[in-house]
Amino acid sequence: MRIGLFVGTTEETTHGLSGLVDFAKDAEARGFDTLWVPNIFGLDGVGACALLGWETDHIELGTAVTPTYPRHPAALAQQALTTQVACSDRFALGIGLSHQIVIEGMFGLSYDKPAKHMAEYLAILAPLLRGEAVDFAGEQLTAKLALAIPEAGEVPLLVAALGPTMLRLAGTHAHGTSTWMTGPNTIRDYIVPHISAAAEAAGKPAPRIVCGLPVCLTDDPAAARARIAEDLSVYGMLPSYRAMLDREGVEGPADLAIVGDEAALREAIQGLRDAGVTDFNAAVIAGPGGSVEATLDVLQSELGG
Repeated sequence: MRIGLFVGTTEETTHGLSGLVDFAKDAEARGFDTLWVPNIFGLDGVGACALLGWETDHIELGTAVTPTYPRHPAALAQQALTTQVACSDRFALGIGLSHQIVIEGMFGLSYDKPAKHMAEYLAILAPLLRGEAVDFAGEQLTAKLALAIPEAGEVPLLVAALGPTMLRLAGTHAHGTSTWMTGPNTIRDYIVPHISAAAEAAGKPAPRIVCGLPVCLTDDPAAARARIAEDLSVYGMLPSYRAMLDREGVEGPADLAIVGDEAALREAIQGLRDAGVTDFNAAVIAGPGGSVEATLDVLQSELGG
């Protein structure tokens, strides 16, 4: 299982652009496999990865995740391929639907038929990321074009998929999935079987399973979980994440977070390996009696496991 870091979960890992470059360089020097950048209401994730790729040498960089609705798939493909050049073919594009409250309430766009939207989006985006021309006219999206960026290799594509339809689309059209607030039991018993069956039916290799979870080394787990419950409470209310928490049988994000001493963290990380996670996307949180640095040290010692 590869181990990478997620930026921007809490204040300690939220950086301006120059600070993000320093964080990426440190992650690469420590030997981390990947660095994942969100695309919420701060820095543009794809653009930030382009700069990080220019400033690093071998760490994989990716978005977790870029919302589809605000950008036409051809425009996103063009940006992603440009970023792939800047990253010397070390960039992975993670995309997702976002949430109705964001797409309709903040952007004023229709969130009608989200699965249909993603199916059409992938019909355009996936071939363009492979360097192929597209001639597609759908109910919501149309594209008849090709992109000429010969320096770019194919961009690996990950789809944030939680429901059965989305997992089928991810397995059929993408290289894997990127999850958040989804526990090891749900990964093992639900995510992996659904997406793997779709990939196999499409004649594709076993999919990547990128699992993002909060992780905190601390000598006071109760206090750490209280902080996580407060800081990440929104993820217990958004319907898609709420469904995954319910499936895992936990009350909220604090119960799903990897929290405790070094032994507890190692046991939980091994549990992710056993569940079929291929890439752990660690959202490091500083807790009582611990620090970001100390948690990074534990994660670093798990590299290659």
